[in-house]
Amino acid sequence: MTFLHDVTRQVHDREWHQLIFATRGHLEVIVDDTRRIVPTGRAVWIPAGVKHTDVMRAPISMRSIYVAARVRGMPMVMRTVAVTPLLRELILHVTRIGALERANREQARLAAVLFDLLASAEAVALDLPAPRDSRARRFAELVTARPGDARSMAQLARKAGASVRTLERTFLVETGISLGEWRRRVRLFHALRLLESGAAVGDVADEVGYASTSAFSQAFARQFGRSPTGRTLRRVG
Repeated sequence: MTFLHDVTRQVHDREWHQLIFATRGHLEVIVDDTRRIVPTGRAVWIPAGVKHTDVMRAPISMRSIYVAARVRGMPMVMRTVAVTPLLRELILHVTRIGALERANREQARLAAVLFDLLASAEAVALDLPAPRDSRARRFAELVTARPGDARSMAQLARKAGASVRTLERTFLVETGISLGEWRRRVRLFHALRLLESGAAVGDVADEVGYASTSAFSQAFARQFGRSPTGRTLRRVG
């Protein structure tokens, strides 16, 4: 499935689990106050019954696999995972076939391998939970409005009406993410969007507040598992 324009849709299905794989571009999956980025080469598992909003950021190509909620042993927690070359080819192969039949032994084996690969897939941190505290929300709004803002954490904290220590404690409790990590993810998620719109890597690095293109490229690769020019990395870290 390919989208040439941004599309937003609300989904809530109690009968089917869903696996969404981004083959090109990226989408966002929003659950409650958490925004989850699914870039190229990543997939998100959404258990049946989880009410969510999908935001397809065009241009994007994606594949979806649905698994009946009655199938036993499926994960009941939402996860974003790294897609290995084998898992990628299997997802593409299964979506070309269409519906798999349990009565068909070959297709049943394909489903079993798919489930095994998903169970062992590496989880990646591509979510951005929103804090509830009013001062923390103000800080989040300041960061999101200007991802490349050169002001220090202390300056932004004062603007939000709290100390860095207070906000650090609040973010850890309410989002599970440190203040610095939260800001870093905002910058890199924004960078992803800019790159997909055709912006040059050096310009994007400057736009999102990195002192050098190399520092930005390293941070981008650690977050998304590929270079900002699109090359998939075998190993990051």
